[in-house]
Amino acid sequence: MNARAHIAAAFDPLHYRTDFPLLARSVHGKPLIYFDNANTAQKPQSVIESVDRFYRETNANVARAMHALGEEATSAYEATRDKLARFINAPAREEVIFTSGTTQSINLVAYSYALPRLQPGDEILVTTMEHHANIVPWQLVCERTGAKLKVAPITQSGELIVDRFIELLTPSVKLAAVTHVSNVLGTINPMRELAKACRTRDIPLLVDGSQAAPHLTIDVQALGCDFYALTGHKLFGPTGTGALWARRELLEAMPPFFGGGEMIKTVTFEKTTFADLPAKFEAGTPNIAGFVGLGAAIDYVNAIGRDRIQTYERELLDYATTAFKSVPGLRLFGEAPHKAAVLAFLIDGVHAHDLAMLLDHEGIAVRSGHHCAHPLMQFYGVPATLRASLAFYNTRDEVDRFIAALTRVRKLLA
Repeated sequence: MNARAHIAAAFDPLHYRTDFPLLARSVHGKPLIYFDNANTAQKPQSVIESVDRFYRETNANVARAMHALGEEATSAYEATRDKLARFINAPAREEVIFTSGTTQSINLVAYSYALPRLQPGDEILVTTMEHHANIVPWQLVCERTGAKLKVAPITQSGELIVDRFIELLTPSVKLAAVTHVSNVLGTINPMRELAKACRTRDIPLLVDGSQAAPHLTIDVQALGCDFYALTGHKLFGPTGTGALWARRELLEAMPPFFGGGEMIKTVTFEKTTFADLPAKFEAGTPNIAGFVGLGAAIDYVNAIGRDRIQTYERELLDYATTAFKSVPGLRLFGEAPHKAAVLAFLIDGVHAHDLAMLLDHEGIAVRSGHHCAHPLMQFYGVPATLRASLAFYNTRDEVDRFIAALTRVRKLLA
């Protein structure tokens, strides 16, 4: 038995399932099979309890009170910044900006970094597999500046054509923005290689890490990128939480994205001076309880071990891929050799939405639609796909039950 198989064999997903209350429920009288983790992950009891405990015992605003509750709230809130900094190996905690998620993080960079710098004829480079959150903000700033969006191609198997990406890094490119893990294909892009190519050309690289953070060990220093965005609710934490990491020199040169309370040093009607990092980009009252919950989620993932999670999910993906390919008429999208536990597929002659609805009546939650990746659907010539996305609390037995249900509902639609 090789090392990966040994770790996978020693990993017991049933042990961890008991930590997730929602996984014990039924849907339409059937035991729930939750295969929609790329959309949002379920929350362990420790996260739920941390949010509940904050509101019951600590609820107060952060950084605005001298009383005990305010100090306790601030301490718990800022502790999550420390945890996130360690989680992604950021050089300094001040470089971790709290946001509502990857979408806000990318918009922050678009409007605070890119917008003031872009000129007519400049370009932003993305890839065909990007989520709308890593396309639309760049389109909006391009429209305002006269810059253009340039797109690096992928193969039919869902791999980025790296040589072509590097060729497109011309002097006109002022920023590259690439997903670490595709939310549709599961493809894990070679970020170190892409970052090195960008760095040698003095082109900043933003990485959309929304799908990577739950599955991979993230080290922004080793990756060599300039911006890294992630989302808390995909990382088993509460919704409305996330972060942007960026190099200090970039953040210090960027103007604030939002104005208001706590992002200032002084305010007069003539002039405002801004606070130091990270407060400069964190105007207004944040989702305090949510970030306390995100800290608990990071603790939970760390306690299991990210290497163990990644190894188990890879083994489960291999098992599921083989099972999916046994279904007659099933077409898989995305078969890159390096990918996370995501399977996008279609059944010949069956609309994705119809199949998803019937699977729901079997107690199975999968996503159907364009997955906020219209250009990728256009690349494959389909309006939508189904997506089964797995997590470490999913099991081989669930995969088997899924395939059995898929076979039943396929016959109904034949």
